[in-house]
Amino acid sequence: MNITGTIDRPLTHDPRKQAPMKPTTNEPNGSAIPDFTTTGASDSRQNRTREMQLIPEALARAHMHERLHEAEQERRAQRLMAARRMQRRAERASLRARRALAMAVMQ
Repeated sequence: MNITGTIDRPLTHDPRKQAPMKPTTNEPNGSAIPDFTTTGASDSRQNRTREMQLIPEALARAHMHERLHEAEQERRAQRLMAARRMQRRAERASLRARRALAMAVMQ
């Protein structure tokens, strides 16, 4: 089955391998942009490709930085909760000791 590519689904996504767009006979003269080639187009395309290949790495790096920041905040919150819990426990123990001392003095 030999199917030619369409605009929505080209045979290849490489612009250098795609057929150049030609004006149709239905269009009036001068309405279509003339065909032209630029020498730096492939170089800029290569640079864009390199930059685009680095985008997922940058996103992953930013995501990991954010996750590490969230984990550090979670650890701080857990340490704070544990410290408050231990402080309340110490205060209760102090009150029990005071009561015990007061009871011992009263008798």
